[in-house]
Amino acid sequence: MIKQLGVTFSILLVFTIFINPAFAIEPLDRVDITNPRLVNSFGTQISNQINVNQQVQISVDIKNNQEKAQEFAYIVQIKNQDNITMSINWVIGSLNPGQTFSPALSWTPKVSGEYTAEIFVWDIENIVNNDGKIAKIIKNDALAEYATLKIVS
Repeated sequence: MIKQLGVTFSILLVFTIFINPAFAIEPLDRVDITNPRLVNSFGTQISNQINVNQQVQISVDIKNNQEKAQEFAYIVQIKNQDNITMSINWVIGSLNPGQTFSPALSWTPKVSGEYTAEIFVWDIENIVNNDGKIAKIIKNDALAEYATLKIVS
């Protein structure tokens, strides 16, 4: 009787383990980055051909694929045709589960040329300073594959 109970319990345990699906999200699938684009100050999409000294906004759509809120840093790095970094800017925010958000960071080309905007979304870590205040630190932990956008001025 005890042996039969043990076998039944083992079969039930194995059945339970194999039946429960795993909902783990791969690290680079926690958010989606789509639709990289240039927009004007009103949020209207504009051409990737811009003028020197024309201020533009570099924007994407970010979607949280998780079932929990996600703090993030939206980072835009601008490189010239020689692959030299000309600008790095970022803004931090938070996405609710399933939420889509379209952050934008401004940039103004000072010299004509071809540029590439590299767009990253990284995780944020909250730490407590010595004075007890909470600080937000950008972790070197990508939430998605980065996106690029070609710009000509």
